[in-house]
Amino acid sequence: MSKEKRSIFRIAAALLCVFALVLPLGSCSKPEVELGYQSPYDWSRLIYTEGRYSYWKEGDLASRTGIDVSDHQGFIDWQAVADDRIDFVIVRLGNRGYTEGGLYLDDHFERNLEGARAAGLFVGVYFFSQAINEQEALEEADFVLNALHGRNLDYPVIYDFEPVNDSRGRANNLSPSQLTRNARVFCDRIEAEGYTAMIYGNKGDIGRLYLKALKEFDIWFAEYGVSRPSGQFDFIIWQYTSSASVNGVPTRVDMNIHFLEP
Repeated sequence: MSKEKRSIFRIAAALLCVFALVLPLGSCSKPEVELGYQSPYDWSRLIYTEGRYSYWKEGDLASRTGIDVSDHQGFIDWQAVADDRIDFVIVRLGNRGYTEGGLYLDDHFERNLEGARAAGLFVGVYFFSQAINEQEALEEADFVLNALHGRNLDYPVIYDFEPVNDSRGRANNLSPSQLTRNARVFCDRIEAEGYTAMIYGNKGDIGRLYLKALKEFDIWFAEYGVSRPSGQFDFIIWQYTSSASVNGVPTRVDMNIHFLEP
């Protein structure tokens, strides 16, 4: 082989190495789309009655009804919520500020968590992330774990990253690969402490993630104004409205259905 050809091969090999290093978590430049996706659910079994969805299989109820709350809902009468046929609640534990990046505990976190549990509801928590890198995502996970202080949960600890409707949003323009790495670090840290991690988002949020790199974690999917969800990926909770009315909650509230089986 001539000296010129050897030089060309060495340059090509070096370029391949650089290209591999800058690729995001997937094997292409955009988050992967699963072609020919087939939902595990039979949507003919999804029933809408009195403003709430339920899912049935062979005549048996195969879903739970739930809400998610934060301090925006004010002071909640949790026994009244339970009496209104609500099975579970996802409580906001806290959030990171979208401009300055501080970490904050939700003002009603303790009250909501303990009140819901005392009323017999299944309970999980979520954290609103605005992490810009893996270090901050890990910091958020540790913040959550410190606030939980080893308490048992019935439902997962959920990673909720969303862009904000403000040009000052510090994390609005992160790349898909960075968003995926942040979610991965957060969820891995949560699960290392014995909790179950989950990822929340609407179609836009989920579409910015490399789901193959997060396949161990279930998804909580938000989509409003449709008679059946249209996400082309697996999920086990569907948040279908942000304007539900539930006894004991003084404001409108998000409503969810948890599919217990396909």
